[in-house]
Amino acid sequence: MSQPYRKDPKAVARLTPEQYRVTQENGTESRFRNEFWKHKEAGLYVDVVSGEPLFTSMDKYDSGCGWPSFTAPVESGNVVESTDTSHGMIRTEVRSKHGDSHLGHVFDDGPAAAGGLRYCINSAALRFVPVGDLEREGYGEYRKLFDNTDEGA
Repeated sequence: MSQPYRKDPKAVARLTPEQYRVTQENGTESRFRNEFWKHKEAGLYVDVVSGEPLFTSMDKYDSGCGWPSFTAPVESGNVVESTDTSHGMIRTEVRSKHGDSHLGHVFDDGPAAAGGLRYCINSAALRFVPVGDLEREGYGEYRKLFDNTDEGA
C-alpha cells in the first residue's frame, strides 16, 4: 500500500534555493518562468520534500495564470487548506499534509465542468514522475489511473 510520507531533513537539505524559498518560506516563484507551467507529459506530480502524491497530469490544465493549474488533487488527504491573509488579500493556501510544504493557493475560478476549482501550484514545490517511471519510483498504484486515457498510452 502507500508508503509513509514525511518531511525529510535530508530532502530539505537537497532543495535548491528557489525550492527552499517556496516550500519552506511560503514563497511564490515567477509566473511564466517556472518548470511545469507548460509541461504536458503524462504522469504524477509529487511533493519535492516528502514525495507524497499531489496531482496528476490528467487534472492539469492551462489556466493562463503562468503557474501549473490543476482541478483537483489526486489524493485529497495529501493537500491541506488554510486561510492566508498575507499581501493584503484573503486567499486559501494549500500545503502538503505530510511534508508541510507550501504548494500555492486554490481559487474558485477553475473549469465548472471539473468542479470549479483551480489549484495554482508552484513548480518549485513539485517533482514530476512520468507514467513510465511510476512503478520504479514506488508509485505503481497510480499507474492504473492512466490506463484508459490517451496519456497512459
